[in-house]
Amino acid sequence: MYLELTDIRKKIGADEVLSGITLSMERGKVYGLQGKNGCGKSMLMRVICGLVLPTVGEVKIDGKILGKEFSFPPSVGVFIEKPGFLDSYSGFQNLMMLASIKGQISGAEVKDVLKRVGLQDVMYKKYRKYSLGMKQKLGIAAAIMEKPELIILDEPSNALDEKSEEILWQIVGEEKERGALILISCHTTETLEKVSDEIFRMDMGQIKEHMTV
Repeated sequence: MYLELTDIRKKIGADEVLSGITLSMERGKVYGLQGKNGCGKSMLMRVICGLVLPTVGEVKIDGKILGKEFSFPPSVGVFIEKPGFLDSYSGFQNLMMLASIKGQISGAEVKDVLKRVGLQDVMYKKYRKYSLGMKQKLGIAAAIMEKPELIILDEPSNALDEKSEEILWQIVGEEKERGALILISCHTTETLEKVSDEIFRMDMGQIKEHMTV
């Protein structure tokens, strides 16, 4: 997978929340987005995964224009803000419901991904009884379970304890080795430097700095 963004701009009313963003990313790498709340990280992620169309500019995936030649990336896993899981379903049932849409993975594979994120002991517990950390892990599991080519994780370490965060970054490394293109947002530069190949620092809707780690 090769991802290209050309002069991406997004206006909401009179406000330009993304301004002149041009960058490229390729498979088998982890890219970090760093910046304060409101700098445009989440909006940029929504544009990349097709949830929001840019006002100006193009997003190309393997040469095809997102929003014109296809509506969403053909192989993507997304964790942005609060996933819409059903309170009355268990973690396992929620993932099985999502997996049934494409029919690409089995129940055994769903159980495996729940074990990977550390939810093996609570996979049959109702979602409404999950702690914030458990809900975070389930969202991460949903993003990676179908082995997508593009993985987008917005602040995935929020509400995770130290051990769970270590597991998260181990998973990110494994997905990178598998050949996925991974985009992660995080406030902490130190954390991003540990897990990323390249970091884009954002401010006021613009890429202010591009660092190779």
